[in-house]
Amino acid sequence: MPDFLLYAFAAGTGIALIAGPLGAFAVWRRMSYFGDTLAHSALIGVAFGLFLDINITLAIVLACGMIALALVFLERKNTLSTDTLLGVLSHGSLAIGLVCVSFYSQTRINLYGYLFGDFLTVTSNEVLYIYMAVAAIAIPLVILWKPLLLLAVDEDLAHVEGRNVAALKLVLMLMIASIIALAMKIVGVMLITALLIIPAASARRFSSSPEVMAGLASLIGMVSVTFGLYSSFQWDLPAGPAVVLAALGIFIVSGALPQKA
Repeated sequence: MPDFLLYAFAAGTGIALIAGPLGAFAVWRRMSYFGDTLAHSALIGVAFGLFLDINITLAIVLACGMIALALVFLERKNTLSTDTLLGVLSHGSLAIGLVCVSFYSQTRINLYGYLFGDFLTVTSNEVLYIYMAVAAIAIPLVILWKPLLLLAVDEDLAHVEGRNVAALKLVLMLMIASIIALAMKIVGVMLITALLIIPAASARRFSSSPEVMAGLASLIGMVSVTFGLYSSFQWDLPAGPAVVLAALGIFIVSGALPQKA
């Protein structure tokens, strides 16, 4: 196997591993549109990174974190529905990001690469950083699993049991923001949410417990990466969209199979 394909496989499966449980939370809390909003805000992070001459991934995490904070703040104001707020933030952040990056010449920024990603340009150092980041996200996820699960099941019940609902929501949003920043170079802004949501949606039909669904979502994500990269290498397809198409194929097949009782 060529080195570039090995690095792409390692990076993709690492991201799929942590995207599974986070995607499950996004499905349980009906936050799929939130993923799109954060993905769109990532372009603002790219512009910040170029303007301030700092690491692009760090800048994306900061930008996504600011959008998550803004959403939590606006939700507490309770003047508009969450869907409306997400719509405003999603399209507003995408427009701001596109305008900001337009100030830079095409020799400094590959906008197509940020929009659609490129699995095959991942380096060995980036694979190492991805697994370190996956571990950094997994630790709080394991520690806060039960409170986050309670929040996903019933926000009011979590509040009654004395949980800090706002803090839990913010931590979950920041974890999703981090995985979006990680995955942006690989699958791009336009496809990141698909990698989060489609495997989790496929796993839901066959899961007897939340833990099983999270594990199955990770497995389906890794299988999608494997089939997608194989298709890309075999038929010269763009790697990121090929992975998403593989996930979509699994979702369609799973819909035709009998659902677990």
